[in-house]
Amino acid sequence: MVQLTLRYVPLSSEVSFLQIKQTEVSGIKAYLPIFYVHVYSAIFVLLAGFTQFNARILTNYPKIHKSLGYLYVSFVLVFASPSGIFIGWFANGGLIAKTSFIILGILWFWFTLKATLLILKRKITAHKKFMYRSFALAASAITLRLWKVILVYLFHPAPMDVYQIIAWLGWIPNLLIAEWLIKKKIV
Repeated sequence: MVQLTLRYVPLSSEVSFLQIKQTEVSGIKAYLPIFYVHVYSAIFVLLAGFTQFNARILTNYPKIHKSLGYLYVSFVLVFASPSGIFIGWFANGGLIAKTSFIILGILWFWFTLKATLLILKRKITAHKKFMYRSFALAASAITLRLWKVILVYLFHPAPMDVYQIIAWLGWIPNLLIAEWLIKKKIV
């Protein structure tokens, strides 16, 4: 993901994914800045998020867990999720893909906010459950790309068909796995 993010340095509308989004880039002034907010904030969200489930950090370095947790929550609620909802509105793949990305962004925001409110009330178990859900959705940035490679390699579908499928496969299996982990580990 870091390597993918670095493709967008320096800022340019002529790189990677943006090459197929030129209508939005040239026609919607806010699109490009909001897209870059999403791309750059998402990498911090993923890096901070991966540390949050490490038992050693949780036990031995609670201040690091708390600091990185604040970073994760701040970046999700202020930058990554709202920008994801915005660019989801303009997603390729028509209503099918747009609906998926907007639902993803809303759920991601809600699960993260709920987890934050729960930890402020010292409800640790409930907090963990919602953080599992939140990070499952954050990880959709990775799984979406994995599903794309798998589907293209195995089935060679049309590009728009792939995009409509991975829009949903990128996060629904993650959320199902998170629910399974919650049932197995936390409860």
